[in-house]
Amino acid sequence: MADDDEADHDRQEPQNPFAGTPMEQMFGAFSSGQVDMNQIMGQMQKMFAPHKGSVNFDLAKDVARQTLAAAGPDPTPNSAQRGAVDDAARLAESWLDTATSIPAGATTATAWSRAEWIEATAGTWQQLVEPIAEHVVKAMSEALPEEAKAMAGPLLGMLSQAGGAMFGQQVGQALGGLAGEVLSSTDIGLPLGTERVAAVLPAGVEAFGEGLDQSASDVLLYVVLRECAHHRLFQHSPWLRSALVGAIEEYGRGTRIDVSAIESQMRGLDPSRPEDIQEALAGGMFEPERTPEQQRALDRLETLLAFIEGWVDEVVAQATTGRMPAAAPLAEAMRRRRATGGPAEQTFAALVGLELRPRKLREATSLWAALRDRQGADARDAVWSHPDLMPVASDLDDPLGFAQGETRSQSDDDFDAALGQLLDGNGGESKE
Repeated sequence: MADDDEADHDRQEPQNPFAGTPMEQMFGAFSSGQVDMNQIMGQMQKMFAPHKGSVNFDLAKDVARQTLAAAGPDPTPNSAQRGAVDDAARLAESWLDTATSIPAGATTATAWSRAEWIEATAGTWQQLVEPIAEHVVKAMSEALPEEAKAMAGPLLGMLSQAGGAMFGQQVGQALGGLAGEVLSSTDIGLPLGTERVAAVLPAGVEAFGEGLDQSASDVLLYVVLRECAHHRLFQHSPWLRSALVGAIEEYGRGTRIDVSAIESQMRGLDPSRPEDIQEALAGGMFEPERTPEQQRALDRLETLLAFIEGWVDEVVAQATTGRMPAAAPLAEAMRRRRATGGPAEQTFAALVGLELRPRKLREATSLWAALRDRQGADARDAVWSHPDLMPVASDLDDPLGFAQGETRSQSDDDFDAALGQLLDGNGGESKE
């Protein structure tokens, strides 16, 4: 009789539709009553809130702010700091006017707290990580066997929401860490902040200057010079932003996820311990495998970032020559910082799989300097007027060759003719 009762019980026991999938243990614990549903629902309420796109970016911003708050105080810049940034920007723009024909791109200068950096750059970050998130969430859904998909029905939507929330949580942790290290809105070579607003983080600038044996005013001025130079370039070359975003979007489209690794980590999670989920995310649960398509996109992105940073280095060096003795050691400190990346930047690369460091920065700086020596500053700057005039990755191995027209696909005469036409016909328009 007891055997019959057990058989009836087995027939009535609801089958977990996520059996054999990354969500098996979590949903099994819910149905068996092993966890306090009120507690879990309180923790998960934000995760399942409606959101646009594949990633819950409202959640990402919340997590970023929480991560930042846990790291220590983040005071709002005071009036003296804002005034110092404004004064530095006016001086920087006047110096840059002597070093480049590209006009000022920023119309406003301001100081941000680290939390303000998160808020001001969130929209751009959402655009950049959405292609990667889309493939992560899709991979999680595709991990379900066909039988489970049929049984799960509307729960598949919940699974997609959970995937977007988990990825948003991971991105939020990475951005919260980055906020503790960045110096300005263009610090990593991308136009992340508000257009035409030169924004500097006094707390980050102060941390950067520690141990450099340079005055605080010189460190601030140098960071502001770079910020203003970036804005000039991005405003002068409207194609540049779309080229950067396009490379990152292509990187996202090539994303492939190791589903078996996600399954292994999720089966080991205790649903009653939200901190276990945080630890799994911090360990790079969704770290993509690098594919050949992604490597090509990453190579193109790194090359473009190197050209951007190299031009900024070259122009700032020209602007500070004879005016700012501290510029040379500060430039070297900045190059070392960009070459190695801070801990948070490395964490971002590990979590999302996207590295944002130019690897041939010195070569790019030499290339722009060589072109200036050969044809002048106007010719150096006119190259940015159209992507077809830009150097390519191989030119970084022979900067002098590019300046002398030896490594271009075009003939030297063709290049000089195109460049001369820009300088004579369109150069004036680019300055307005």
